[in-house]
Amino acid sequence: MGTSKKAIVSGMFWTFSERMAEQLVSVVVTIVLARLLTPDQYGTISLVTVFVTLASVFVTNGFGTALIQKEHADALDFSTVFYFGIVFSLAVCLILYFVAEFIAVFYHMPILTPVLRVLSLQLPFSAINSVQQAYVSRGMNFKNFFFATSIGTFFSAIVGITMAYNGFGVWSLVWQSISNTVGNTVVLWFMVKWRPIWAFSFTRLEQLFSYGWKLLVQGFLITLYDNIRSLAIGKFYSARSLAFYTKGNQYPNLIVTNIDTAMGRVLFPAMSKEQSNFFRIKSVARRSTKLSSFIMSPLLIGFASCAKPIVSFLLTDKWLPIVPYIRIICFCLLVRAAQTATLQAIKATGKSNLVLKMDIPVRIVGFIALMISLKFGVIYVALSDVIVEYFCLILYGVATSRTINYGLREIFWDLWLNVLPALIMGLIVLSVDSFLSGCPVIVVLLLDILLGIFAYVVACVILKNESFFYIFSAIKKERSKRLPKEG
Repeated sequence: MGTSKKAIVSGMFWTFSERMAEQLVSVVVTIVLARLLTPDQYGTISLVTVFVTLASVFVTNGFGTALIQKEHADALDFSTVFYFGIVFSLAVCLILYFVAEFIAVFYHMPILTPVLRVLSLQLPFSAINSVQQAYVSRGMNFKNFFFATSIGTFFSAIVGITMAYNGFGVWSLVWQSISNTVGNTVVLWFMVKWRPIWAFSFTRLEQLFSYGWKLLVQGFLITLYDNIRSLAIGKFYSARSLAFYTKGNQYPNLIVTNIDTAMGRVLFPAMSKEQSNFFRIKSVARRSTKLSSFIMSPLLIGFASCAKPIVSFLLTDKWLPIVPYIRIICFCLLVRAAQTATLQAIKATGKSNLVLKMDIPVRIVGFIALMISLKFGVIYVALSDVIVEYFCLILYGVATSRTINYGLREIFWDLWLNVLPALIMGLIVLSVDSFLSGCPVIVVLLLDILLGIFAYVVACVILKNESFFYIFSAIKKERSKRLPKEG
């Protein structure tokens, strides 16, 4: 039985609300911490986080997705993954404890040893959380995500800011990360009715692993590729250069990741319920690409256009070197909406092997681009990201063309319809900025935002943007339904 539109819309609402709430708190926290801490301290934690992130892939990826995709997953499946995740995550923590000292020696940074050992303690909680998220996703009860994430993020914000204000430096970032994961997991534990039973099945584990291992490998390759740039920059350049590169990536990704995660969480379980109806999967994928890019495009291009006054006003001038990175990454992420929709569509059809086959050449191209760009400077490392993102979308388009008949021409057209009015907006904002160079930063920023919103709406109306009128008509229809009740 297919997933109702009401369930999908409700899931989108609560998941998007969750991501926006987390984004709001995260933005405030990163701004405050960036003012209190130095770029070198950020560079240190950025390097350590890479190793924990890579380790967490083995703890959280694969099995959670397999639980969502399996048509009749029961209590034994969830309990098996739960117990295996805890044991495996503790083993990973032990490995990180012993290799931490070697990593610190390799990078000539003694502080990495204790920081990495402490930060790895969040892995068992991540393992538990991945099972909780799979259970919530299967039930399409995304309201729980909203409350758990909001409470966990707010709690970690208090911890991080308080410690940074009291001079704990890099440790404020460490405990902010740990408290976020722990808080999220604890809240979900009390909110979600699911509890593991005292049972374990190697047969079920093997069945889930047969589907999940390909996604685990794919997730590891993506995470390794995403972070190998930080590892290389940390080794061949300074911690300060790494901080500027990381921060320049962080803020555009705050926009995209929140929307991207919201769409992915809802799309995959929704599409999985329609896994034999390829026409329906294509319809959901196209609508997702259009609506998601309609939201992402003006935010990314608007952010790129206003990057300099935003950074100067919020983070102070010491962080202005991140502006070029922000602009490059914003352009790079314009295709992420289509990537997410096509990837979830492929996974929903059960072709996890196809996902892995596509991802290997993407990572090879990415590694080659990194090796070449690393010789010329960090800014060229950022530019190499653009090559990989667009190459990745092309491969995904080829795959969806063969599986659900959603080809590259349709994908790029669905994106272009929303990117074009956003580009018009961005060019107008940049043109006006050149005449406001002598004005206070806050005045420039406010004028940029107001002008950008006005220009984007006008461009959408003139170009008769489909997504704009779709959302406008949906709001109007919903309002007309409520008016009689209010009367």
